[in-house]
Amino acid sequence: MVLKLEDIRLSFDGFCVLDNLSLHVKAGEFVCLLGPSGCGKTSTLRVCAGLESPLSGRVMLGDKIVTDGTKVLPPEKRHIGFLFQDFALFPHLNIFQNVAFGLKGYSKPETERRVLEVLKQVRMDKYAHALPHTLSGGQQQRVALARALAPKPGIMLLDEPFSGLDSGLRADIRDETLHVLKSTNVAAVMVTHDPEEAMFMADRIVLMKGGSIIQDGAPHELYTNPIDHFAASFFGEINIIKGVIKESTAQTILGSVPVSGFNEGEIVDVLIRPENVIVRPRNDVDQHFHTTKIEAARYLGRDSLLHLCVEDETGACTHLHARIDSQLKPIVDQNIVATMDPARAFVFRAC
Repeated sequence: MVLKLEDIRLSFDGFCVLDNLSLHVKAGEFVCLLGPSGCGKTSTLRVCAGLESPLSGRVMLGDKIVTDGTKVLPPEKRHIGFLFQDFALFPHLNIFQNVAFGLKGYSKPETERRVLEVLKQVRMDKYAHALPHTLSGGQQQRVALARALAPKPGIMLLDEPFSGLDSGLRADIRDETLHVLKSTNVAAVMVTHDPEEAMFMADRIVLMKGGSIIQDGAPHELYTNPIDHFAASFFGEINIIKGVIKESTAQTILGSVPVSGFNEGEIVDVLIRPENVIVRPRNDVDQHFHTTKIEAARYLGRDSLLHLCVEDETGACTHLHARIDSQLKPIVDQNIVATMDPARAFVFRAC
């Protein structure tokens, strides 16, 4: 392990920020700390960096203890690279000087060789003598990455590094950053509140809430097998419909879902992503399906969002969202059949 946090407890003014949090990161692994504002993800990063002193627990970098509840090794002695959202470049130094700033103990030829090496990695070697204010936001971010990589850190810490960039540029820069980090085989821990960004960047996502880790795993694991309502809804919109347990299935207005561990007759919540709501035109042999009508259709480019009304046996309407191929032409007020793929539905005890 490159980084290990064990039973970290951190509080501010008596308020618990991290509650016995444990985390490990392997060499070359990219881990994203994901969660809503105030969940403790940035505090976790600051504990890793040595910028916060926990009440208890310990932090290890490799086989070296850097925090143990009584002592905290300063950030500058941890051999860690930092990449922040504000870039933090020195405005009075040119790009070469910014990148060289952290290279302590290097000879002048070694410094020049290393600076040009990392600037080439991020395709900024032609700007070595430029000042930061003459560069675009994306170029400044590349320079900040080069400066963080120059001392060859054992691990990189990234605190929402792309949040200050516009959406088009953000996609390009995070793609470049990921390729550079993977090519150097440096371990990385990144804080983000954007689930799509976490799924794009991470080998492993650590989903946090209230100072604790809710779920930890590969992106596809968290998306396809969420542990609870919170984990399921954090990765995108969710339809929640009621189900009743009958003979080891959750019976719903969209069909039945095989389940185990529930009591006969128990009311449950069945969570269905909009892309898992399957619609088709209604025909004469569909009398046993619930009456469903398209209330509205919105074209979104890659797909279309449908607002559906599904009637139960009493005539009461359940409002659902469905996403379908944008090439299809839904008709408002059209009667359709709505079903689901039960293998992609999530069943939890009712909240």
